[in-house]
Amino acid sequence: MSGLTQPRQHYLAAVGAGRWHQLAYVEWGDPANPDVVVCVHGLTRCGRDFDALARALSARYRVVCPDVIGRGRSDWLPDPAGYGYGRYLADIALLLARIDVPAVHWVGTSMGGILGMMVAAMQQAPLRSLVLNDVGSRVPLASLQFLATYVGKAPSFDTFDGITAYLSEVNASFGRLSAAQWRTLAEHTARQDSDGRWRVRYDPAIALALQGLTSDVDLRPLWQATRVPGLILRGANSGLLTEDIIADMQSVRPDVQAITFADCGHAPALQDPAQIDAITRFLATHPGTV
Repeated sequence: MSGLTQPRQHYLAAVGAGRWHQLAYVEWGDPANPDVVVCVHGLTRCGRDFDALARALSARYRVVCPDVIGRGRSDWLPDPAGYGYGRYLADIALLLARIDVPAVHWVGTSMGGILGMMVAAMQQAPLRSLVLNDVGSRVPLASLQFLATYVGKAPSFDTFDGITAYLSEVNASFGRLSAAQWRTLAEHTARQDSDGRWRVRYDPAIALALQGLTSDVDLRPLWQATRVPGLILRGANSGLLTEDIIADMQSVRPDVQAITFADCGHAPALQDPAQIDAITRFLATHPGTV
């Protein structure tokens, strides 16, 4: 049983824009378990952000956490134009085919939640339920402009401690994490290059998607098309998912519960026991298949 509570690293060969690339993901729990939770991370993050949640869920579920292309241990694309939701969805479709179950639960943080809404909005969506972590039916322009101030602009550092301090600073809104938790997150989102310097483990070219934006991103048509059971999580200090956005979402889907967590903003790190418990209880309430 102990081996099932540790992540297993896998790679999936995907193709797009005339070339192959490797999509990395980790898997927790019994690989034969048909009850699957897929966890998809935010813009600059990786699948290992969900380690605490996946470990807690692994006794009951098979948990699969991909690194979206350009992040984590997945390949970078030579053409920055390849970074977009169409490419991400195509990769996810391949991943779902490999998982080989009729439907999965989806937990998505920020960008991962947008991808979840895109999947859920399609006819015959292979989802049992959808958890949105600090993202909703509208993404405010001000939040995107704030992301543009630092995404793709990270400096390099002489030491691992240096980049850990940087990552804990730019991601301070994740919540009150311990020094050990920040170091663990940094282990998976930093890399040491051949020159000995430490850098973030994502392609700076992903920042191009944040250029030229002049208005909020309206995702209401996606949200209105979702039919699977949903849960919305919000950081109390979040500027990306505001209370009025949640109110609008619940006016469309009054069956969807929203939970706000204190002492964090965008986005709750899902390290806190209360955050993990909220997801665990929700998943247990919605075991049905499509």
